[in-house]
Amino acid sequence: MKFFDWQKNQSDDLNLSRICEKLRRGDKPILAFNWEIEFPEVFDRVNPGFDAIVGNPPFAGKNTTINAHISGYQDWLKVTHPESHGNADLVAHFFRRAFTLLRQSGCFGLIATNTISQGDTRSTGLRYICQNGGTIYNSQKRLKWPGLAAVVVSVVHVIKGDYQGVKLLDKREVNLISAFLFHAGGNENPVVLLANAEKSFQGSIVLGMGFTFDDSNPGATTLTEMYRLIEQNPKNAERIFPYIGGEEVNSSPTHAHHRYVINFGEMSEAEAREYPNLMKIVEEKVKPERLLQKDKGAKEKWWQFIRSRPELHQAIAPLERVLVINCGATAHFSLTFLPSNIVFANTLAILCFQNYWSFATLQSRIHEIWARFLSSSMKDDLRYTPSDCFETFPFPENWETNPTLEAAGKAYYEYRAALMVRNNQGLTHTYNHFHDPDERHPDILQLRELHSQMDRVVLDAYGWQDISTNCTFLLDYEDEEEEENSSGRQKKKPWRYRWSEEVHDEVLARLLELNQKRHQEENLGGKTAEIKTKGKSSKKKSTKSCQQISNDLPLLNLDNS
Repeated sequence: MKFFDWQKNQSDDLNLSRICEKLRRGDKPILAFNWEIEFPEVFDRVNPGFDAIVGNPPFAGKNTTINAHISGYQDWLKVTHPESHGNADLVAHFFRRAFTLLRQSGCFGLIATNTISQGDTRSTGLRYICQNGGTIYNSQKRLKWPGLAAVVVSVVHVIKGDYQGVKLLDKREVNLISAFLFHAGGNENPVVLLANAEKSFQGSIVLGMGFTFDDSNPGATTLTEMYRLIEQNPKNAERIFPYIGGEEVNSSPTHAHHRYVINFGEMSEAEAREYPNLMKIVEEKVKPERLLQKDKGAKEKWWQFIRSRPELHQAIAPLERVLVINCGATAHFSLTFLPSNIVFANTLAILCFQNYWSFATLQSRIHEIWARFLSSSMKDDLRYTPSDCFETFPFPENWETNPTLEAAGKAYYEYRAALMVRNNQGLTHTYNHFHDPDERHPDILQLRELHSQMDRVVLDAYGWQDISTNCTFLLDYEDEEEEENSSGRQKKKPWRYRWSEEVHDEVLARLLELNQKRHQEENLGGKTAEIKTKGKSSKKKSTKSCQQISNDLPLLNLDNS
């Protein structure tokens, strides 16, 4: 028996030696290291682990981490650290490993980028630590790096266990420091609120520019041909709709569309062939491209949009207009109203509201900081994600019947609309002026003042009269240097006319806390079952025939073309 065990152990040792040798001699060599073996005096004692760990972990995002290591490293991290996310920055895993190596009542102090308290990195690192016996007792969220690098870092101190001493957040005494590095709210992601269900949608995914009539796109059919087809057979107008995306919304002073789209909805191929002129266009310009797709539905139903959004059309059918926002990468946070009788591209998020109180609340800085904090971003641009930042957003009490919100939203919206027409500039250029510290034109000053007044009304609707609406021009990184673009010109700094970081964090902390409170109220009030029942009902309705959906969308109005 002893001989058998010796053989087995010898075999295991050989296998381990081969594995270690392979790791050491690969393209991206790894030296095996085991904390318990290297520090037996630390891990063989009662209450094992280090008393304290300090460090400056490497800052690397998902792609850098993958490219710098051997295949499978990212998967190994997720196995090693349960409840971690593949998109998390590498620094979150250093936080997790440090926490694991601490003894009970041990502490660590680590440096990180500001992503440590955001998104998947926060969920992988600080959220898990705070939910599993760790306590953040000291943190500085925005500390200018003392070296030459123009970066701002976060410094976080954690104890393994409870902490009864003074907690300091940015050198201010607080009762709590959450995984978001806020003084209030929980550690978990905000919860989807049932009150916001079935009110936000993404526009249609067409997948095939051959569906469109557009003079600016060589892959589309011309508008002249569209008019000819309608004149030849007026029935064709039944399946042609105005089509608009985020670019037109942000660039046109009146948010005017310049494209139309053939929309067969959920029609069968036989039903679609009742419009032979239009079907011929789709068959020639869309079908070849669709047959190359991997998506089974895209190939089999090539005459339909890949995502026609019948549930969206059903939700907006009773409305004359809806609020929309660009959900692609956009520099500025700006919503506007559009008629409901058009086809919206997938670059737009559609919010099912038509009153000014909704515009006031959603265009306010209160919702903007929530959206910027929870949605993904590309460089300095925002990607508005309804599932993350609309469905979770806790609106003020009785906001739908607040006449002050209605008046403030109307004043701001109408002034902005008139200003864009007067200057012949869309939302992007208008907000470029709005956020430019050198801009002093009376019209822009008035727009800033109206925005501040609107923010004040929204804050009052929450009962937050103690929060100031004073704004200043700030950069995300105060020490960022001017950069040159490819033409040799200096790139303009990304100034924003916004609240101070203190006010920004205070509002976010209160919103996070309110989100949790609303969620608890919904559960106690039994709204879960109610909404689930409604969801089943609406899903059933969304399976109605294409002709019924068509009746919800008004026909093409050539007078407005």
